[in-house]
Amino acid sequence: MSLIDIPAVLPHRHPMLLVDEVLHLVEGQELTARKAIALDRPGYYVDLPENAGLAGCAYPPALLLESWCQAAGILATAHQPSPDVRVGRVMLVTSVSHVRACGDVLPGDVIEHRVRVLRAFDEAMTFEGETVTGDGRRVLEVERVVMTMRPAASLRRVEQHQETFDDE
Repeated sequence: MSLIDIPAVLPHRHPMLLVDEVLHLVEGQELTARKAIALDRPGYYVDLPENAGLAGCAYPPALLLESWCQAAGILATAHQPSPDVRVGRVMLVTSVSHVRACGDVLPGDVIEHRVRVLRAFDEAMTFEGETVTGDGRRVLEVERVVMTMRPAASLRRVEQHQETFDDE
């Protein structure tokens, strides 16, 4: 059972909700979250030869990082739930640096994201951390991710951008 109602703090929904449960949370300091990797989930959309084996089914590193960033988003917003991105504050990842995917994540693996706050400001947080598999293999190292919070009302709607393109 998760320590937090994830849909109450993250706007992501299926198929892009990539965190299953929160195992540990110290508000404003650290979080441990879990995700089970299954072959039938979005992300495995390639046609593999029958003899490819599990190594050919490694979870895409970009989705692994997205999942880790969602865990960071939970840590950033757990104290102020706002699951509707049209109101309240919207989290934006503004910088990602020194990230290293250092091992394959395979179907059947259960991964743990460990996220720590490096610095916190009124409208931004800087995080670091790693992801490990159930057997302790480190598969992702994150030196720095910066996330900012902006009022949803300050972001222009897609329709406004489309009008700009239509006028050209």
